[in-house]
Amino acid sequence: MNRIFLIGRLTKDPDMKIIEDTGKIITRFTLAVEREYRNANGERDVDFFPIVVWGKRAEAASEYLTKGSLISVCGRLANRSYEDEHGVRRYVSEVIADSFQFLDLKKAEENVG
Repeated sequence: MNRIFLIGRLTKDPDMKIIEDTGKIITRFTLAVEREYRNANGERDVDFFPIVVWGKRAEAASEYLTKGSLISVCGRLANRSYEDEHGVRRYVSEVIADSFQFLDLKKAEENVG
């Protein structure tokens, strides 16, 4: 089973695009997620996860999420590869989000109204 659940804050505003060939909507953003335990310096390390949202959820993410929004994301981990402009094969792991939920109610109310 491939399921991932994350809680974190957006590192910047989401980036929405419409794919020309298909007309599908895609929104990308990065989620900063603190680790559960503190390191030797007493600080929490942070992992940064690239998130991809498709369709109507992508539109909602672009419209209502902003840098610093605290959200939960549910989805699956996906791997893909591509060739960069120098012909080098690059590999990417990203979370394909099935759903997301606002956890910062004040921020969500400001965005809706």
